[in-house]
Amino acid sequence: MSLSGKVAIVTGSGRGLGLAYARELARQGAAVVINDVDADVAADAVRAIEADGGKAAAVVAPVGSSEVAKQLVQAAVNAFGRLDILVTNAGILRDKSLLKMTDEDFDAVINVHLRGTFTCVREAFAYFKENGVPGRIITIGSPTGQRGNFGQTNYAAAKAGIVGMVRTWAMEMKKAGVTANAVIPVAATAMTKTVPYFQKAVEADERGEAMPSFFRHDLGFGTADDVAGLIAFLASDEAAGITGQAIGAGGDRLQVWTHPTAATTEYRAGGWSYEAIRGNAGTLFNREALQSVGEEFLPLPAELQPESRPVQPEPVRVR
Repeated sequence: MSLSGKVAIVTGSGRGLGLAYARELARQGAAVVINDVDADVAADAVRAIEADGGKAAAVVAPVGSSEVAKQLVQAAVNAFGRLDILVTNAGILRDKSLLKMTDEDFDAVINVHLRGTFTCVREAFAYFKENGVPGRIITIGSPTGQRGNFGQTNYAAAKAGIVGMVRTWAMEMKKAGVTANAVIPVAATAMTKTVPYFQKAVEADERGEAMPSFFRHDLGFGTADDVAGLIAFLASDEAAGITGQAIGAGGDRLQVWTHPTAATTEYRAGGWSYEAIRGNAGTLFNREALQSVGEEFLPLPAELQPESRPVQPEPVRVR
C-alpha cells in the first residue's frame, strides 16, 4: 500500500466526496482523521473505515477558524503520531443570484471554503516545516471556480481563490519539499441530484449501475470513487514532482487545467488611449477573442432526457 505509515486529515469527510477520499486514503494504508459537523455522521465514517481494515479517528467541528485547524492537526498527532497529508474538502452552499444573496450567505461560504482551506493549510504546513515532513496539501476546487456558474457568486469566488492560493503555496512550500495541488471534481453529489440534466446518471448510480457512457466519457461526470484515486495518488511519494496544479477528475476523464492566459495580444506605440481602443474595438474584442462563461454542456441524447416530474420544493443542497 503506497500510503502505509502515513497520516491524513480530510475535512468534510463524513459523507459524500469527502468520505470517498478518506476511504481511498485508508485503503492505500493511511490512517485518517475524519472531520464533520455531525457527530453521528463522523462516527459512522470512522466505523466504515475500520470495517474495511483501516484506522480512523474523528474531529467534530466546523472548519474556518484557526482554533479548529489547530485541533485537527493536534488530533492527527495525538491519535497516530504524525501528519503527512491534508485534504481540504469541507464546504457548504448558499446559492442565490446576486441581488438575493445576503452578506450572511456570502460570508458563510467564504468562511468554510476559502478561510477554512487557508487556516487548515497554514497549520498543516507549519507542522510539516517544523518536523521536516515532505507533506501533501490537496485542496478541492470546482468547475464553478474555473468558469463561473449562475447563482454561485460566493462559491465561485471561494473556489477560484483556492486555486490562486495553491499556485502561491507551491512556490512558498517548494524548499520544504511540500506539494500543494487543487483537484477539480465532477461527480454525482447531493447537489447534482437536483439538476435535471444529470437525472439519468444519478439514478443509475443510485441503482448501483454504471452511468451511461455519454456522462462518463463525453462529460467526464462520474462517481465520488472516480475522483478518489487522484486524491490518493497526489498524496503519495510518486507525486513529489507535481505541485501548483489544478487537476480535474470525473468519470473516465482526467484533465490538467491551464493557468489563465492571454487569448490575444495587441501592441500600439504610445499605449492604448480611450480613442485608440474605441477605434480598434472590432479587432481587439472580436468574437474569437472574447471568452465564454459558465459550463457548456453537450445536448443530451434523446434516451437520456430527464423524465417530467411534479414540481417539488427544492431540498437544501450540500456539496
